[in-house]
Amino acid sequence: MVAEPELLLLGAAVVIGLVQLMWSAAAARRQQDLKWAAGARDEAMPITGVAARLDRAFRNFMETFPLFAAAVLAVVIAGKTGPLSLWGAALYVVCRALYAPIYAAGTYMVRSLVWTLALVGVGMVVAALFVA
Repeated sequence: MVAEPELLLLGAAVVIGLVQLMWSAAAARRQQDLKWAAGARDEAMPITGVAARLDRAFRNFMETFPLFAAAVLAVVIAGKTGPLSLWGAALYVVCRALYAPIYAAGTYMVRSLVWTLALVGVGMVVAALFVA
């Protein structure tokens, strides 16, 4: 049995999320001591700069990923996969892979464009559900 390409892209998005989680945590630990990180964290220890941008990028991923995952699963279960869902899933994955490094670099306006294109990708997957 061959998996739908959209499901493979969903798996790729999971890998992107894991990489962003580890990258964000590693950057934060460089600013926060390990004793604090290993403890109950009752007191906040803010992060700044690149570490803060990576944290925000990961949190943004976590806001969009459930929508992408639900859309991919729905289109596969409904048997509505095709060029629209495939290109939409690919657009989402590529843009999410680019988003964190672009955000970390502090690139003006490009980050917002990449975020918008990722959402367009999710919209394409959803639209595939309604195309005959």
